[in-house]
Amino acid sequence: MERTATKPRVSLGIRARRSIGNATTILLLVFFSLFVLIPLAYMLSTSLKTEAQLFVWPMQWIPDPIAWENYIEAFNQLGRIAPGLTFWRILANTLFITLLAMTAELIAVTLVAYGFARFRFPGRDVLFIIMLATMMMPWITTLIPTFLIWRTLKLIDTYDPLVLRIWLGGGAWAVFLLRQFYLTIPREMEEAAIIDGANTFQIYYKIMLPLIKPALLALAVLIFQGNWNNFLGPLIYLNTTVTFPLVVALRFFQESISKEAPKWHYMMAMSTVMALPILILFFVAQRYFIEGLTVGAVKG
Repeated sequence: MERTATKPRVSLGIRARRSIGNATTILLLVFFSLFVLIPLAYMLSTSLKTEAQLFVWPMQWIPDPIAWENYIEAFNQLGRIAPGLTFWRILANTLFITLLAMTAELIAVTLVAYGFARFRFPGRDVLFIIMLATMMMPWITTLIPTFLIWRTLKLIDTYDPLVLRIWLGGGAWAVFLLRQFYLTIPREMEEAAIIDGANTFQIYYKIMLPLIKPALLALAVLIFQGNWNNFLGPLIYLNTTVTFPLVVALRFFQESISKEAPKWHYMMAMSTVMALPILILFFVAQRYFIEGLTVGAVKG
């Protein structure tokens, strides 16, 4: 009787510990998420305030009245500072750089990762280690030589250095991630395709690419974010204001109005426009993003 009576108590104790552990995890997630959500809420709130509401204390989280016109006026002021630099021109510049660089990097890394994962050739492992070593090299060490190369080629103030660099050694981390994903795919599938008469490119295009779709979507999100928020590259290589992407235009706007009282409501409006596509993209592709980062983590 005593043994049977202790079983419910043990199970209740296990459930209580699990409940406490789950509650603790949720509380920690909520606590640390506040460090991200509060700045976002402040940015959105400030972008909807009038200039008179900016420094009111205590701070108004919900502006009254709500100044939706800040989003239009911010880019109108930027257009007056730099003629021709309209919202649609900035958006077109940003999308052109981001999408072109993202497409180039996805094509390059899928081919290189496929070669490292499936082909056996002399020096393969050594080349792979050298490629990984480039990830440990500080970017500042190659900044000046890279700039001199593009200047010698007379490609400064063009989009070429922002896109062509991907074909010339960008994305080592993406190659590593996709290589690990390729290794999880059984070789029997390739052998069956070879028996059916498929060549190397057909195996890559018709078998491998569909199987690594989750990883490709995860990479696309990360690469899109990296190029969308890329500040240093456009700042170094672009000189003409009408070629500026959004992130450089925001900095240009900040420096142009620094002599006057800072117009934080306009700057926060532009910052919200810059952050919104990344947030939308992540929530739309969240399932594929998480799947792509976890499936290739364990080789089965």
